[in-house]
Amino acid sequence: MFGLVVRFDLRPGAADGFDRLVAETLPLIVSVEYGTLVYVMQAVAGEPDVRIFYELYRDRAAFDEHERQDHVCRFLAAREEFLVGPPRVEFLTGICGKGLPGGAR
Repeated sequence: MFGLVVRFDLRPGAADGFDRLVAETLPLIVSVEYGTLVYVMQAVAGEPDVRIFYELYRDRAAFDEHERQDHVCRFLAAREEFLVGPPRVEFLTGICGKGLPGGAR
């Protein structure tokens, strides 16, 4: 598996627009990206202008395919108007835990 966590620091008052952009993009991720196992956006308690994405892919190739999708390219371009600065991205490799495909390692 291949995963990442992304922190988006949004301009004050931009959260609703950013959330709508994600809501427009998500149905296409669900319907056409079979290698995308988990794609979740969450708000941070006490930080209304922050969003965290948790993404889990079958493997690195599935993530690369995700990044090439037209709907993702449109999201990446459109998100810039909502951001204070570049997102913080941390790439992950699953080791163990509940809910991992194939069971705990």
